[in-house]
Amino acid sequence: MFPFKSNRHYVRFSTRAQIFYGLLDGGEIDTLAGNLFDIPRAVGQTHLLSDVKLLSPCEPRKIMAVGRNYQSHLKGRKALETPEIFYKPITALQNPGDPIVLPRDSRNAHFEGELVIVIGQTVSKASKSEAAAAIFGVTCGNDISERDWQNGNEAEGIAKDLQWWRAKGSDTFAPLGPAIVTGLDYGNLRLQTRVNGQTLQDQTTADLIFDLPSVVSWISQWVTLTPGDVIYTGTPGNTRALQAGDEVEVEIEGIGILRNPVVAE
Repeated sequence: MFPFKSNRHYVRFSTRAQIFYGLLDGGEIDTLAGNLFDIPRAVGQTHLLSDVKLLSPCEPRKIMAVGRNYQSHLKGRKALETPEIFYKPITALQNPGDPIVLPRDSRNAHFEGELVIVIGQTVSKASKSEAAAAIFGVTCGNDISERDWQNGNEAEGIAKDLQWWRAKGSDTFAPLGPAIVTGLDYGNLRLQTRVNGQTLQDQTTADLIFDLPSVVSWISQWVTLTPGDVIYTGTPGNTRALQAGDEVEVEIEGIGILRNPVVAE
């Protein structure tokens, strides 16, 4: 079992060109030394949250994601019998507060507010119970998706890409944060996504088709997961295109708000 498995908020932050992990409590951060996924220790140094720059809360070796994993997102399509997994590149990561950059030839990039699993220990060919034990915590994510590249647009004469490498993986298309939180009931958290203050997604993770341990167990049958790896678990309801000047907020109960402005390249 991990240390500090009760409800705690872990962040990764920079100050004066140095990067640390920390334990967030209200408006203060207790700085931690050591690897977050081993036994981090407090060093007796605190920072005000307002004085630091929050970064993506971990440094994954892999970013994976689940497609069509909410009943409310199926839109009449048949539910899959097993989780459908895809990759997003590490270079797609974006920090809380930093911009989602729409590529110059993108016209239909959508938000996808999501609960994100953070893996805490190496896991391979895991049972469901072993997979559950390997989950360190969860955070908020936004799986930005360029629909014309992903699905094509017949009216505009745009053929879909064979792979989702740029539709899901362009730079800044994976905002993550603000904190990794432990000890939550992952199966019943309210998720809301807002654009310019308007709520466009509002669902609970009870609507997930495949729960978090099932997703981790499934992936681990073929791909070994390692500490810090993250898995975006799918988006509920409907999504819509973003425009330069928008601000997107993904808020998940017990975790906080992942907020990112949108700019054009």
